[in-house]
Amino acid sequence: MPQSPQADAAEPGAIADPMRAAQAAARALCAGQQIPSPCLLMVATPIGNLADVGLRTLALLQRCDVVAAEDTRAAQRLLHAWGLSLPLLRADRHREQAAAQAVLGHLAGGRSVAFVSDAGTPAIRDPGALLARAARGAGYAVLALPGPSAVTTALSASGLELDDGFVFAGYVPSTSGRRETFYRELLGARRAAVCFETPHRIDASLRALQQLAPQRRLVLAKELTKQFEQVIEGCAGQLLQWLRADPRHAQGEFVLILAAQALPAAGAELPEQACRWALRLAQELPASRACALAAEMGGGDRRDLYRWLLSQPGHAGDGA
Repeated sequence: MPQSPQADAAEPGAIADPMRAAQAAARALCAGQQIPSPCLLMVATPIGNLADVGLRTLALLQRCDVVAAEDTRAAQRLLHAWGLSLPLLRADRHREQAAAQAVLGHLAGGRSVAFVSDAGTPAIRDPGALLARAARGAGYAVLALPGPSAVTTALSASGLELDDGFVFAGYVPSTSGRRETFYRELLGARRAAVCFETPHRIDASLRALQQLAPQRRLVLAKELTKQFEQVIEGCAGQLLQWLRADPRHAQGEFVLILAAQALPAAGAELPEQACRWALRLAQELPASRACALAAEMGGGDRRDLYRWLLSQPGHAGDGA
């Protein structure tokens, strides 16, 4: 990388290029870290902006002998952008079983392997889990290098309270019937739910949510970390208006977050804890039985609790 015009004025021994300085610092910080050799490194990669790669990732990639990649072209672009050159092994979802055997062969030969998915964190709705199981099952160390994830990136920008955690549900199903079932289950959860949607199905997804829960708070994140990144909040109807206002709004990849369903506030007719128990138990028991148990544990009248439960998306009655 050529030096900047200011490099001549730098003090002796100073590194003029700040990126080189950062990479040198990362190598120094990692030098003392004991990394088993050979091992399999599960490497999180940028979800859109190549500058999001971690310095530790760059330092430890240089210790690897082979990179197994979901998409070898994407991996090559990443390596090239940071001046790295490593042999590549194709390991997409269709070839993961064969790739696992190839990875085990490299490990048996004393060579460390890094696995990178197309974008984001391996095994989070991407290949990688089979490779990790195979390597660990054969007695090799499997380490993860943390980094970008569309799930956590979207949640961080959402402004949603996540004290009760969240659920990651993967991609929304492509057919209308399965999509409706999928959303009914998520709408009945007491945790925020995160899912991925494609540009040609996002309109149908929002229409389904408009029918099922027209007032539910939603957050739609588009093209995260990329040039046209946007994060929009509102109910399904409002998001549909935004989506249809400009054809470009439907371009790119989407992360859709469903806020947790609202529970009665403290001091309301029904105790909040009873409502939480009812929602959780109703996932395993008939609604009437779930409400009877929830009333015993959290207080409140079981009949009032039953009527409230039936008013929540995704819950049908069975006779109180």
